[in-house]
Amino acid sequence: MDVTKFVNEKMEEIKFTVGSEKAISALSGGVDSSACTILAHRAIGDNLKVIFIDDGLMRENEPQEVAQIFADLGIKVDIVDTKDEFFSALKGLTDPEDVRKAFRNTFYSVFGREVRNSGARYLIQGTIAADIIETKGGVKTQHNILEQIGIDPDEGYGFKVVEPVKELFKPGVREVAKELGLPEKIHQRMPFPGPGLATRIVGEVTPERVAKVRKATTIVEEEIVPLKPFQTFAVLLSDKGTGVVEGERRFGDIIIVRSVESQDAMTAEPTEVPWDVLKRLAKRITTEVPGVSRVAYELTTKPPATIEYV
Repeated sequence: MDVTKFVNEKMEEIKFTVGSEKAISALSGGVDSSACTILAHRAIGDNLKVIFIDDGLMRENEPQEVAQIFADLGIKVDIVDTKDEFFSALKGLTDPEDVRKAFRNTFYSVFGREVRNSGARYLIQGTIAADIIETKGGVKTQHNILEQIGIDPDEGYGFKVVEPVKELFKPGVREVAKELGLPEKIHQRMPFPGPGLATRIVGEVTPERVAKVRKATTIVEEEIVPLKPFQTFAVLLSDKGTGVVEGERRFGDIIIVRSVESQDAMTAEPTEVPWDVLKRLAKRITTEVPGVSRVAYELTTKPPATIEYV
């Protein structure tokens, strides 16, 4: 791929599509949405409003850190607190597809409101090829896919969707992000699912359960990220296991640690994490995350498993 040519063509496409109208960029801080935000900002300038939806499902301090990165690039990011809306939508749901669809509906409902309030007509989002393939193939519902499954966002939510990198896989998006001058912490950032930590909780998604998997994720990333895996994270199961804390029995939570190697996220192999690293992070999780009794390491490839749990 001629990256410079791709960037120039996409900027022209965005200019032509949006014209003199206003657009909103759905920024999450991942490489996909970040590349699209920069492309759109260069294409339409002040006619772009950049929004980070704080759904309560992000990693530790993520909204503030992402906003600062883009402020350093001269782009203002508005953080919109929608935690209550998302947790309300997810309340009582345990089926993975129900969780993903509830997240998708809330995501577009929130952006529909923001688009209407701003007077914009377009939503810029970081859909990539793997999202479309997995959704159309029935592997799992990706939150950022509408038209591909027969939903018209203009009729349902009041805006048109612009997807500048939808024909690229992750490596291609990384090339584009680097060409656009995004810092390495963005263009080499590990993939993080749109529904956030909701895809890393088996069972009901509640603020309390999210807090546990968020803390466990921080520990996993601190211990395994230096190995430079494609993706690594923690999962909170609905099952429980018996443990012993200060000589007393505790029937506590189980955390699964997953780390994989992949090129395009369509297939994946488990990371060979050194034994001392696994033992250290297991001790940290059971010590630092309240209520966790057990930690296990995941060894399943994709396929048959998916990378994410939910």
